[in-house]
Amino acid sequence: MILVIIISILAILMMIIAILKFPTLRIKGFQTDTFYLPVLIGALILLIFPLFDKTELFNVITSNSSLNPLKILVLFICVSLMSIALDEAGFFNYIAYKFIVKFKSSQIKLFVALYFLISILTIFTSNDIVILTFTPFILYFSKRGNINPIPYLVMEFVAANTYSMILSIGNPTNIYLSSVFNITFLEYFLHMLVPGILTGIFTFGCVFILFYKKLKEPIQVFDVSKIELKNKLLCIISLIHLSLTTILLAISNYINLEMWIICLAFATSLMIFLIVYSIVKKNSYYILGSLRRVPYSLIPFILSMFTIIMALNSYGVFENIRNLIDNISNDKIKAIVYLISSDISCNILNNIPMTLAYGSILNGTTNMSFVYATIIGSNIGAMLTPIGALAGIMWLRILKHNNIKYSFLDFMKNGLILTASAFAAGIISILIMN
Repeated sequence: MILVIIISILAILMMIIAILKFPTLRIKGFQTDTFYLPVLIGALILLIFPLFDKTELFNVITSNSSLNPLKILVLFICVSLMSIALDEAGFFNYIAYKFIVKFKSSQIKLFVALYFLISILTIFTSNDIVILTFTPFILYFSKRGNINPIPYLVMEFVAANTYSMILSIGNPTNIYLSSVFNITFLEYFLHMLVPGILTGIFTFGCVFILFYKKLKEPIQVFDVSKIELKNKLLCIISLIHLSLTTILLAISNYINLEMWIICLAFATSLMIFLIVYSIVKKNSYYILGSLRRVPYSLIPFILSMFTIIMALNSYGVFENIRNLIDNISNDKIKAIVYLISSDISCNILNNIPMTLAYGSILNGTTNMSFVYATIIGSNIGAMLTPIGALAGIMWLRILKHNNIKYSFLDFMKNGLILTASAFAAGIISILIMN
């Protein structure tokens, strides 16, 4: 057991070092993320040597249960693919451009308008896609308008990591916990709507107050080049696929279809359309562009972390943690402990490993408020430090590449305030849900 714990801790520590010090690796023109490599090596060591009984791991991966990580990966990758295809067709930049043109007379109007746009898009796509799409665009219009980009960048990051909790497809952590505990799409939405909106209101108020003085500054010149849809047909087709997927996910429990099957079917349909389009138009830009941006690194990362978690679980590590929390007799306080501890754990482990660990800690619980509290923590955990979520690392990487000064310390200073407001909203939500 001690050896398994040491290997697990070293793998996670090396993952954090990789995230902070050398996030990408380039070999002969091929570039890959590095965050998954330490945990992949750790998982392989655990699998190669007789350090734990692999029977349960094999049974789960080959099972038809909701705990199967392969199903969860298929669901997330397929939703991401459809969102990426929509972005490749120019949808997000086009909508953002329309908002900027309409509200460019005032920074405050522009700030509020973009906040609502980003929040709505995050709900129906995912936080990672929105952050990767909107960050370069915010940098672009800020430069053209000669305005400080930091308020808009922080607002975007906060909105994307707040409203991502409203639908189960908004964050890989949502997908995992809702799948493991057999929470339907509609049931999830009904329980997480109030926490999502309440957290959004609290955190928006904080961001607005933090940057109010900067937002009061007038926009001197705002010359933004006109942006059109790259491909109207592909935009419509992608939007239809994503919309129908969301609708069917909402009623999946009533039509007796698993969510991963729905997502796989529509993603496959969209890819077939893109392939045919590429052949007819002799233009492979959209199909290759979409496939190139899929977060493939999450596949070895989640499978490796799942292996590590199963190894630790075989020695009762998470059972001991659960027993410690179970000493709290009051369910409301216990839910608040899950909220706060999961948020803090995100910034030690990263949100995806944290979620896998808490899935084991929560195993067998009949009180779903503990699960929902953990889901809230897994989303808002991204606000405290960049380590909290992969989105934070990617976000800071884009800023550094564009010479925007926003350090780790700057992130934490604002993050402490934002996280405190998110905790307040989360605690109120827990008290309401209970």
